Amino acid sequence: MEAKRPVFPEYDPDDVSSNTSGNRSFGEVVQRRMSRRTALVGGTAAAAGFLAAAGLGTGTAAAASGGPGDGGWQGGVRPRRLLGFSPVPTSDADDFTVPEGYETQVLIPWGTPIRPSGPQWRKDGSNSAAEQAEQIGMNHDGMHFFPLGNGPAGSRRGLLVLNHEYVDQDLLFPDGPEEMTAEKVRKALAAHGVSVVEVEQRGDGQWQVVESPRARRVTGSTPVTFSGPVGPDHPALAAANEPMGTLNNCSSGYTPWGTYLACEENWNGYFGTEDPDWEPTPAQARYGISASGFGYRWHEADPRFDLAADPGEINRFGWIVEIDPRNPDAKPVKRTALGRFKHEGCTVTESRGHVVAYSGDDQDGDYIYKFVGKGNWRVHRALGRSPLDHGTLYVARFDDDGSGTWLPLEHGTGPLTTANGFADQADVLLRTREAADAVGATRMDRPEWIAINPKTGDVYCTLTNGSGWDNAVNPRTPNPYGHIISWTEEGGRHTATSFSWDIFVLAGDPAYDEQVDLPQSGIFGSPDGLAFDGDGRMWIQTDVSNSAQNLAQRGYDNIGNNQMLAADPRTGEIRRFLTGPRGAEISGVTFTPDQRTMFVNVQHPGEATTAWGTPSPEDPRAVSNWPDFDPDGRPRSATVVIRRTDGGVIGA
Repeated sequence: MEAKRPVFPEYDPDDVSSNTSGNRSFGEVVQRRMSRRTALVGGTAAAAGFLAAAGLGTGTAAAASGGPGDGGWQGGVRPRRLLGFSPVPTSDADDFTVPEGYETQVLIPWGTPIRPSGPQWRKDGSNSAAEQAEQIGMNHDGMHFFPLGNGPAGSRRGLLVLNHEYVDQDLLFPDGPEEMTAEKVRKALAAHGVSVVEVEQRGDGQWQVVESPRARRVTGSTPVTFSGPVGPDHPALAAANEPMGTLNNCSSGYTPWGTYLACEENWNGYFGTEDPDWEPTPAQARYGISASGFGYRWHEADPRFDLAADPGEINRFGWIVEIDPRNPDAKPVKRTALGRFKHEGCTVTESRGHVVAYSGDDQDGDYIYKFVGKGNWRVHRALGRSPLDHGTLYVARFDDDGSGTWLPLEHGTGPLTTANGFADQADVLLRTREAADAVGATRMDRPEWIAINPKTGDVYCTLTNGSGWDNAVNPRTPNPYGHIISWTEEGGRHTATSFSWDIFVLAGDPAYDEQVDLPQSGIFGSPDGLAFDGDGRMWIQTDVSNSAQNLAQRGYDNIGNNQMLAADPRTGEIRRFLTGPRGAEISGVTFTPDQRTMFVNVQHPGEATTAWGTPSPEDPRAVSNWPDFDPDGRPRSATVVIRRTDGGVIGA
């Protein structure tokens, strides 16, 4: 019987591609690579072999190919199994489920004071903007645990730093957003940004927030500065107010010198205008900037967000923001050498003393980037310079034969010249997408989180889903379920300018797509969050659109609510570790150094879904009431603490 074909999920506004370049898509590359392997070996068996080797339809990753994630045993010794828990089933319940032998604790839901003595949460949503600025923000996303202390003490006390990606204005305000006011804009800005809280584990194993001079909020109104080629005095950044704020912080990163990197993703959606004569410039159109934005309507009450009234303000967003979590007085710095686009995250490593940072541009048809620092990062630090201000930004091109090249985005190199309209390096970085178009980067299916295997150095990237580019994109047209790719840098050096790539796993449900052969205990769709623990387990988090979640007509009924899975990259084994509540995304994961405590974020529970309904100021609990289940409350994003009941290593 012919496999059922799912209908591609409806787009969210930020998912519509703004890439009008003629650059080849990754799907075309996959298609040609498969065709080339078939032609070289002869017959359809070669294509089937590629699918098996790449994990397409086997769920066994790249083990058989000997490429990235090679599952071969070293010296004939069978490797120790990484996954030691029983997988949980899929779920459509308004609940948070983990395997037998594990326990959970809800920590720092939206509205929790960042210091216990701070303003308390009001369950009717009536906290003021000033109170919200002293409370945990909305819609938790990327996160990192910075230990305070050495040895075992560092696993019992630390700074938990987390992003707040966006706000749901129907839940944020008691009366919703129908009337937009300056106070509502201030509160929405206060619910964005980053939270820094100090947490400790009590003697009974539970975690709690403690009073701390380090606790702080970085919001959409916090003073910031700029560094690198686009400095604070650059004319493009001139606006009516001093530089302030960070918005739509999605995934994150952390540096070898102990700072946190917040990444601005869908910043374009906050701006708009009522001016009928305003039209986007080509550069603005390439970033998806429009008069209506995403419907926040902040420009009606605050001219800062009016594209016509204050056109320079929008150039202050789209950057990676460095925050020192241990110094509450340090001003956040936007590091412009890392480029301006919709940063999903920033994964930092070091190679021969150089700092290297990977970042995906999360929009359908956009690119994967890498920044390679110039010189030894320790020398820069010793001289009082930032290692993130000195180096080269590259964009990836994936070639048919499984090889790839990092293309430099340097003014004066290739097409990035004054004659071609790029004034200088600052202009290249302000218009990073256009520069990447010009050099011929490969269009991707929404590049999301990037993670590095600590055991092999291989790099992995989640591609959530894509619209298709009139070809066998990634390798489906359309690609409603997404997949995960991996690559090995030449010589194992992250500073290299060439790499070899493969597909780790094709996500989806075999009931709807015959290319997928994942077991029921490991089916998933729309991979988003990605991380490795110290033992080399890969943790995969999903972000199925609420227009598709739980729906048979979208091919997602068997997959259910969003979830987190664990994978063994050596064997390709994938098991479902947890499922989240209705309407929620699972996003953000970090560990204590001893790997005995895991922190996971649940974002936007109770958001509007096609399957379950739409919350409103009159009925905020229409979709979910997690985690409080208060009959007079409302759903709240939160961090969940996960521990084994026997105190062992998570996942082992």
